[in-house]
Order: sequence, then C-alpha cells, then structure tokens
Amino acid sequence: MTSTHTTMTRAALGRLSAGTPDATTDATSRAALPATTLTSRLSAGLSASLAITLAITLATTLGGCASKGPVASVYDFGPLPAASTPAPAAAALPALVIADVNGPASLDTNRMYYRLLYADAQQSRPYAHNAWSVTPLQLLSQRLRARLAQAGVKVLATTDAAVGMPVLRLEADDFSQNFDSQTRSSGQVSLRASLFRNHKLVDQKTFTRSTEAHSADAAGGARALAASSDAVAADILAWLASLPQS
Repeated sequence: MTSTHTTMTRAALGRLSAGTPDATTDATSRAALPATTLTSRLSAGLSASLAITLAITLATTLGGCASKGPVASVYDFGPLPAASTPAPAAAALPALVIADVNGPASLDTNRMYYRLLYADAQQSRPYAHNAWSVTPLQLLSQRLRARLAQAGVKVLATTDAAVGMPVLRLEADDFSQNFDSQTRSSGQVSLRASLFRNHKLVDQKTFTRSTEAHSADAAGGARALAASSDAVAADILAWLASLPQS
C-alpha cells in the first residue's frame, strides 16, 4: 500500500515538473479563473472584431470616394444641318474621290485642345475632362464628305476610285479653340485643298473659317468648330464648282 501511494505521488510530481497538467488539474484551473479575467478576454475579442469591421468599412468608403471624379464629356459635330439653298453648279460636278483629311499628330487623337491667345499663343492646352468621340481628322473627313454629298456631289472613297477620276486631297492646318480673353473664344478651322486629275494638280487653295463660341468652354468650342467646318465645306464646294471640269 505504501509502495503504491509512493508511486502515484511520484507520477503526479513528474507531471507537474514537466508542465503538463492532467485533466483534473486543467479543469480545476479553468473553473478557478476570476470573472473579471473572462470578461476582459471577451471584451478583447469583441474589440478586435469591431476594429476589423470598421477598417473594412472605412477602406470601402475611401475606395468609393477615390473612384468618383468629374464625369468626362464626349463631343462630335452633331447632326448634319439641313441645306439652306441648293449649291450652284453642284449637279454639274463629276463624281469625286475625297481622301481622308491629313494633319498633325495633335489632331490624330481624341483629346480636345485650346489656346489662350491672351496669355501664351504658342502653347496648346488639353481639356482635362472633355474629349472628341473620334479624332478631329476623322470628324473633318466625315463632315466634308457628308456636306458635299448633301449638295449633290457624287462622293467616292479612295477604294472605289476608277482610273482618271478626280481626287480631292485635304490637309488640316488648324483646328483649334482660341481664347481671346477668359470669357471669349472662337473655333477656327483651316484646310488646304488640292484637286488632282490624272495624277496632275489642277488647283490648290487654303480655306479658313472662324466662328465665335457661345460659351467659353469645351461645349462652346465643339459647336464653334462644327460651324466653321461646315462653312469651310461650303467654300470648298463653291471652289470646286468654279474649276474646269475637264
């Protein structure tokens, strides 16, 4: 009996010295935890969960705010205006191949530019939140073809050209909104037109039109540039009608 008691005591002491409490000791220790300690642990867990939730909510809110900014406005020349009066001698014009308008790299982008003539006429500045639907060169090509076809000219593309067909080539020298002051601007378009027949130059002329903008912003500039482009198209049509047809 004494030997058995001694053996059990030694085993218990061995477990305690090893730092591994038995099941009875572990249950007793948990039961003996003060109420304040349990409350502190629960509070710490809830605080950590709340902090994580608040952090996620704040990050989502800030991300949403950062993604919101000024809404970009996209412009074109608008619908083709109705022809006011029939163009003189338009019906007498032969079928005409109209090549795409060429121009500088600044016109081969969708960005809208303006110049502050009263501050620095040599600097072209882009609008931050406004753009063209296509490049100005494409807008000019589409508008000129549409205007001449509206006047009665048989407009053909370069892929449809037959041998000996007259070809109209156009170069954009200027297409800009110019500010004379902070409240006044105009849209200026300048095109150099060259007519070729049988690969020979028939005539060449530069056409420039400027239209005052109704508002000193991108919307006013877009409308002014569309009006100037229509005026240039009318001038080109009158010039073509004045040239010999053979």
